[in-house]
Formats: sequence, C-alpha cells, structure tokens
Amino acid sequence: MQKLLIANRGEIAIRIARTAAEMGIATVAVFSEDDAASLHTRKADQAVGLKGSGPAAYLDIAQVVAAAQAEACDAVHPGYGFLSENAAFAQACADAGLTFVGPTPETLSLFGDKGRARALAQQCGVPVLAGTDGPTTLAEALAFFDGPAAGAAMVKAVAGGGGRGMRPVTSTDELEAAFERCASEAKAAFGNGDLYMERFLPHARHIEVQIVGDGVEVSHLWDRECSLQRQRQKLVEIAPADVLPMAQREALFAAAVSLGRAADYRSLGTMEFLVDGESFVFIEGNARLQVEHTVTEEITGLDLVRVQLQVADGRSLADLGLTQAEVPAPRGHAVQVRINLETMAADGSAKPAGGVLTAFEPPSGPGVRVDGFGYAGYRTSARFDSLLAKVIVHAGAGGLERAVAKAYRATSEFRLEGSANNIAFLQHLLARPEVAAGDVHTRFIDAHIAELVGGAESHRKLYFDAPAKGAAAPQRVGYQIDAVDPLAVLALGKQELEQHTEDRESEGAEGTKALRAPLQGTVIGILVVVGVEVRAGQPLMIMESMKMEHVIAAEVSGIVRQVAVVTGETVFEGHPLAFIEEAEVAGGAGGEEEAIDLDFIRPDPAEVMARHELTLDAARPEAVARRRKTGQRTARENVEDLVDPGSFVEYGPLVVAARRRRHSLDELVKTTPADGMIMGWA
Repeated sequence: MQKLLIANRGEIAIRIARTAAEMGIATVAVFSEDDAASLHTRKADQAVGLKGSGPAAYLDIAQVVAAAQAEACDAVHPGYGFLSENAAFAQACADAGLTFVGPTPETLSLFGDKGRARALAQQCGVPVLAGTDGPTTLAEALAFFDGPAAGAAMVKAVAGGGGRGMRPVTSTDELEAAFERCASEAKAAFGNGDLYMERFLPHARHIEVQIVGDGVEVSHLWDRECSLQRQRQKLVEIAPADVLPMAQREALFAAAVSLGRAADYRSLGTMEFLVDGESFVFIEGNARLQVEHTVTEEITGLDLVRVQLQVADGRSLADLGLTQAEVPAPRGHAVQVRINLETMAADGSAKPAGGVLTAFEPPSGPGVRVDGFGYAGYRTSARFDSLLAKVIVHAGAGGLERAVAKAYRATSEFRLEGSANNIAFLQHLLARPEVAAGDVHTRFIDAHIAELVGGAESHRKLYFDAPAKGAAAPQRVGYQIDAVDPLAVLALGKQELEQHTEDRESEGAEGTKALRAPLQGTVIGILVVVGVEVRAGQPLMIMESMKMEHVIAAEVSGIVRQVAVVTGETVFEGHPLAFIEEAEVAGGAGGEEEAIDLDFIRPDPAEVMARHELTLDAARPEAVARRRKTGQRTARENVEDLVDPGSFVEYGPLVVAARRRRHSLDELVKTTPADGMIMGWA
C-alpha cells in the first residue's frame, strides 16, 4: 500500500492520516464544496475537491472512486459513517483495482441487512431479541407490537446504524408516526427506508465487543460499555466493560467471535449486545471502525487503524501477533466523551448549534488524548454531524472511578468558545456517582435529564476566559452562492474568512418584528412574499436540521415587510428569517378556519410558472412576427408537429444567456429564453 485516499472528513480523517503518515503511506483527503475549511484538508499530503455540497458529495461513489484513480491511489479508507458500510462502494473500489480498507462487500451486505444479521446470530446459537424478520409493513408491526413485543418495541432501519431511523414505541398510538419518521430518516441517511421491529428493553446495558479478523481467524479485543446515550446515540464510552461478571463477558466474547467466524470476517468489526441482568441478546454488527475505537486502543496499546491497514494489505493475525492468545490484556480503564456542538433540552432532545469558533483549546497532560478538528476561526457547518472532538482519558490504576474523575477534569480544561456545546452537560453527567460506579443503562440519561441540563456555573473553568468583545450578531453559515449564475461555484473558496466575519444581522424596518430561526439549519422552503398578510401561527418557512424538517410559523399577525433569507441558505439559531409589521388580520389564529382556495397557486411555483410562460411563442409576438414575415414557422411549432400532444418533456427552458455584464437578468429572461435552444424528448 503506497497511497491512500481517505473518503471521510473531520476528526476521523485526521486520525487515519496520522497513522498512515507513521507507516509511510501517502494520503489524499477529499472535501465537498462547502467543507474546504475543514481541518482534515490540511492534515493529509493532498486535498482534492468533490463536486456538490454536504454529505451528498461524500456519498457519491463514482466521484470518490474517480478521485482515487485520478490521484494514483491504490487504497481507500472509508472511516466511519458515509460510505463505510456500503457494499456497493467496496465493490466499486475492488472493480477499480483499489484496496478497500474494511470488510469484503459480502460481509458488508450481510451485516448491513439487520434481518440477515439476526438470522446469522440464530444460526450461531447467539440469542436475539424477539423481532420481525426483514422489511416489515405497518400492519405486521402492529401485530408484533400487540404480541411478542408485549407493548414495548423499537422501530429500526433495516440498513441503519448510529441511532438514525430508530425510535422506541410504548403504545399503538405512537407506532404509525414513529414508522413514518423512521422510514423517512432511514431513506435519507442510508438510501433504504425499510424497517423492522424488535422488542424494547428500556433498562438494559449496551455492551459491544471489538473483533478483528483476517478472513480465516477472528480474535476479540475486549469489550466496551456504551450505555450512556442520548436519542439512541452514544455520548460516553468506557473500556473495558468489567462492571459485568467475567463469566458473562466471556460468553459475550465467544458470541462475537462465533459471529465473525461464521461471516469469514476480515478487518475490524464490532458486535453489539444488550445485557439485561444475567441474559444478553445480539442487536447488530457494525462492519467498520467505530467512533469509540479509541478507548480500546488506550487499554490495549494497539493502533486499530494500523491494524486495519495491515490486514487490508494482506497480513494475517498471526503475522501481527493478534491471535487470541497474543492479544494484550486490558490495562486500566479508558473513558471517551463526545464534544458535540449541541445543547440538550429538558425533554431529552438535542438542538444543534454552530458558529465561528473563537477559541479551541483542548485539554492535555498524561493519559489525555483529544481527537478533533476544531480551530479558532473555523466556521462550523449545519450540514454535517455535530461531533467536533472526542476527549479520551486513560487511568492505568484506580479503577473506573479514577478514569471518570480524569475525564471530568479534562472537560473542565477544554476551552471552546464561539458556539454552544455540550461540555456542561457532560460535566453534569460525569459528576454523577452512578457513572463512576458503572451503574448505568441505556435510558439513564433520559431518566435524569432534568438534573443534567443545567448551566456550567457549578463547574470550575480551568482556563482563562477571553476578554469580552461584545456579542456577535447571528450570522449565516458557510458560503452564499448566486443560485442563478452557473459559474458562481468557480469562485467558491476564494473568499477570505474576513468577508464572512463581517456579515451582520439583517435589520428590519422600524416598527417590524423579527421572525428568528429557532435552531441552526437550512431554509428549504419560503411560503410567503413581501407584502402579504399573515396570521399568528401561519407557516411561513420550512427549515431542515439534523435530517428533520421544521415548520417555522409566524409569531404575530401582520404584514410581511422583509424576507431576510433565500431558499438554500443555512443560518445559525437566532438569525432573522423575516420581518413582520404587526397588524390586525382577519381570521387570526383563534378565529374560524379560513376556507381553502384549491385553485390558489403559492408565490414560489407561480414565479416558476411565469418564467416558463415567457419561453412560449405567446410571450414573444415580435419574434413570431419576424418568422412569419419570411414565411417561416417557429421552432416550437415544428416540435408540436413532430411529437404526440402532451408528450414533449423539455430540458433547460429557464436557462438564459451568460451576458450578465452587459445586460440585466430581467432583460436576459425576456430576450434569451433557453439561450436560443429547445431541448427535450418525447
């Protein structure tokens, strides 16, 4: 292996690049159009831009493979998330002659289908939760809920992982809505909206076993305690899971290894279990490097990314000294906490946050490690996961209690400014005696959420605060591209950071009230135009955040005097979206329901329809007259004669000529429809 493309971003891309550098392997980073300022682009030997924005660019299999080939790479490391468990991606790499640093496509396909993984566990004699087999309909889910689930079930994505497309249900009234939301989230996150059901164990532990295989032999690298979760996503991970009796741990090790052997497992993998009292059940296998691989590294002294790269390069476990008898015994305890740009609400929900980081000073010292990608001046992006850094501590002696205390102190040393974050929440959590004692379960945070969401006043700050410089106004997130200029993307990345930090909050006219963004996200729909009357409670905009859509309603009745954003713009929490002049409007929120005009056309599609009409002959009488004068027909008349009525599908009618320096856009819209061409098929 000579040159490695890292098909990921952020902290994990940096983590992989560091180990590759130690091994003498050249690295190539990739980045989407809106992610050029991410630190991973500076940590690799090269950085290559991908077309597209947000996660979609990193999920483009053909583009990632083409980038690897163009840069003469011979291997690809997918990291975690994105394409890491995508069997089609692994196969595309193989077809292109690239070594995929991970399991085989067959193994990825097996564990990517939760139904097949459950079946494999049953074949191996490993217990599983009562559940449905394979993709499940709502009717089948209802039958399962009333029967084997005994009134408590988990709706889960067949192709899911990482807590997405997953929700607990404790009544039939909740099931239909949960089914709909999970299917939508799974489709968006994994490209597959199929769901299945499992019985829900609300007070079980989440224990996982790290395995490594070479395609023939499989060894375990001990276990991790991962029960401290919010919204079914892990926040704190601990290794080893020695709060369990050794006999039970050995049964878990045996189950994980048997699953790996049955799958002819090659590379790193994690088998996840729920432990309820003296019994345990298999829930899923993650065929990739885990976010929490770090705690296993700390207690074993192994570099798991190095192990991955070596196995992918053809080394056996015997070559690496990792047969089961040779695996190092755990030394001490390690704890990882995830530093997320988010705040927690009293109902247990997480609200994403963001901004321009004004300080990023992570903790340090013996036994303290930080894997992150923040830096002062970094403008965070709402399009990606909220994880900014991982703080990992290791205590060689003193047990779990000392390791938890060390993690608490490390979070107290972490100076992170410019965005709301979850450090105070983690401090409240780590200060609880149950955590130090290992007396936790998967609903522990939910059960104690009211006590965990307080401010940071009760925790010491082991650093100097920056001098106050005045409150910064809410700002836009990332770059704003001219949506009507097809060449605008060529200027992306050439703007200086100072241009963005000078952005200021829009100011409405005197006497207007700002409608502010209730959370960080992207505006995906604007339902009003300037001058219209709106009622309190009327939907005005739609925002997308954390893969969920949020309807933003008017807080007061009145007249819209300014719309401060455009569709596609990503804004921070508190940014003005529109300004409304308060006034009495007939049919307020408490009045009678307004009659719905089914023929009403919303302003945004009306504008599109008007643009299309400008491309037709009826809107161009002068041009038609010139054709008639010379005895000729128009191009559209020829098309109508050539195809069946209503069968012509036109492409690109709203394109205009690129003469923006000499003519206004309005003039080009009227005089150069489709830039003089009619294209389509019938």
